[in-house]
Amino acid sequence: MTELDRRLRGSPYQGYAYAYPHKTAYRPFAEPLPLSEVWRDEGREALFLYAHVPFCEFRCGFCNLFTQTNPQESLVERWLATLARQVEQTGQALGPASFARLAVGGGTPTQLELPQLARLFELLRSLGARPEQVPVSCEMSPDTVDPDKLALLREAGVDRASMGVQSFLEDEARAAGRPQRTARVEQAVEWIQAAGFPLVNLDLIYGLPGQTEESWLFSLARLVELGPSETFLYPLYVRPLTGLGKRDGADQDYVLGDPERDPRLRLYRLGREFLLERGYEQVSMRLFRQRGQDLPPGPAYSCQQDGMVGLGVGARSYTRALHYASEYAVGAKGVRSIIADWVERSDAELARADYGTRLDPEEQRRRFTIQSLLHSAGLDRVAYRARFGSDPEQDLPELTELEPRGLAAWQGEVLRLTPAGFERSDVLGPWLYSAAVNEQMAGYELT
Repeated sequence: MTELDRRLRGSPYQGYAYAYPHKTAYRPFAEPLPLSEVWRDEGREALFLYAHVPFCEFRCGFCNLFTQTNPQESLVERWLATLARQVEQTGQALGPASFARLAVGGGTPTQLELPQLARLFELLRSLGARPEQVPVSCEMSPDTVDPDKLALLREAGVDRASMGVQSFLEDEARAAGRPQRTARVEQAVEWIQAAGFPLVNLDLIYGLPGQTEESWLFSLARLVELGPSETFLYPLYVRPLTGLGKRDGADQDYVLGDPERDPRLRLYRLGREFLLERGYEQVSMRLFRQRGQDLPPGPAYSCQQDGMVGLGVGARSYTRALHYASEYAVGAKGVRSIIADWVERSDAELARADYGTRLDPEEQRRRFTIQSLLHSAGLDRVAYRARFGSDPEQDLPELTELEPRGLAAWQGEVLRLTPAGFERSDVLGPWLYSAAVNEQMAGYELT
């Protein structure tokens, strides 16, 4: 039995490979690295600029994102002041740079007050971002948006509004530690649509406590009625130190011996079929987009090859051979401590990377493969060869196991997942992790 076969017999939900290496593989660097050296030899013509706002009105029971709830106003102002200093130091280190994509996430960016939100976008512009010329996305929540904030975001250049709904049933959301009123959710969607965002994304979660096939279909039907341009359907993961993770019995993770018995898999299939029948196409295991939906125009950008500059505590930055960030925590005490430390950092500390991971050539190849294969665009052999000078099957012979198992198929020079492969994306991603990354992740102590 191969490692892939062993994994396929386990849970269909072994890890969300949205970034590689995973943040739990990060460690303090032996010596801090000046950002000017980190970026000196990197292409800076098509960067992704990401700003992380580490604040929320409350933490949902399933959430393991880096965020602090209900911060004092003085802390938010200190965070903005430190962010301004970080922008200045980052700009000096980068030198001339162009940004092809811009995203503001968190946390909940719309937790900021109107003047603070305006200040945030002023800072991004001061670094050289041109929101009116590139695709710009912003995360938001139902209870923190209003017409004035949405108008500001549109004026600032935001063309994609993304909001977590998770469920259109209040009891279901409450059971997942998310107190929300459906009427407020629908009011927020109405405001977002009225503001004229070209692209609207709404998230749902399947596998919530007490969720049934009928209640899942109810949320899906309401979602389609509202007509978002795209939707992310997330399987529930019960993670350590989250609200759900602290409940009795939370250590069960649906590993039942027979993957087909996992209720999340049945709900995923229901959701996929429901959306495909109603005009959506599958972009990844989680992302579904309306067929024919025009994406905001912008410069060419490749997440596999172009770098990312992260701003704010909790953000990650990527070069080809180095990923760096602030430290990470989930528990309230750990998050508060990291934020409190970050807002007191000196300019010299903001001008260097002291925590992250290095990517040797093997890790760079694995990252390219994972990010390509788990997307509908697939793993392009020609692009891979142009980047690395070799073939993917030569570097990762295990890829040849996918086609005989019906998980992927070559279409010309592109290896694409089949429907069976898409639904096992959270198996295939971790399967492609290196032994070194797995060892680092296993040794990480979450706080």
